[in-house]
Amino acid sequence: MKYEIKGESLPVVICYLDGGESMITERGSMSWMSPNMKMETTSNGGIGKALGRMFAGEALFQNRYTAEGGSGMIAFASSFPGEVRPWEIGPGNEVVVQKSGFLAAETGVELSVFFQKKLGAGFFGGEGFIMQRLSGQGMAFLEFDGHVVEYNLQPGQQIVVDTGYLAAMDATCQMDIKTVPGLKNMVFGGEGI
Repeated sequence: MKYEIKGESLPVVICYLDGGESMITERGSMSWMSPNMKMETTSNGGIGKALGRMFAGEALFQNRYTAEGGSGMIAFASSFPGEVRPWEIGPGNEVVVQKSGFLAAETGVELSVFFQKKLGAGFFGGEGFIMQRLSGQGMAFLEFDGHVVEYNLQPGQQIVVDTGYLAAMDATCQMDIKTVPGLKNMVFGGEGI
C-alpha cells in the first residue's frame, strides 16, 4: 500500500492499494474511492472486540474496503481540524491513542481497549480510564485535533503534559498524575488540582 496525506486544516489520507489489499475504518471516514473498492461492514474480531472498541469511543462495527479486480484508491478524511499521522504498527511498536484517534488502517492492525491502571490517571488525566490500543502489523492512520508536537522520550525520561493534551503514546510509556503544588496555585493558577 502507498499513501499520501494532503490538506492542512482538514487533512485527508489517500491510500493506493494493490488488488486484494484491504483497509479498515470507522463508519463515515471514507471520503472518496475508485469504483472497484468493495465495502463490507464487519465486527472485525467478534462481539468481544466490537464491545471493546465501543468502550474505547469507537463504533461497534468497522468497514473493510478491498480493492477488487486490480489496484484501487480510497481516501479517508479527518472529521475535525488537525492532523493525520501515519504510524507503522508491529511487534514492539504498538501505540495507545486518545478516544476517536483512529482513522483507518491496513487489515493486519487490531484495535482494542486500553484501560488506565492507575486510579488517579483515570480520574484526573484528562483521557479517562479507557483509551485505544493499536497492535498487530501494518500501517495505521491517526487523526488528532489541533497541531501535534511529537516528543521521543528516552528510557526513564519524563515530560509533564496538561490534562487532555495527550494524543498518543508508545505502548511502553506510562501515564501518572502530578498534583499542582500550593493552594494558591490550585485555586488561581488555572490548571486545576
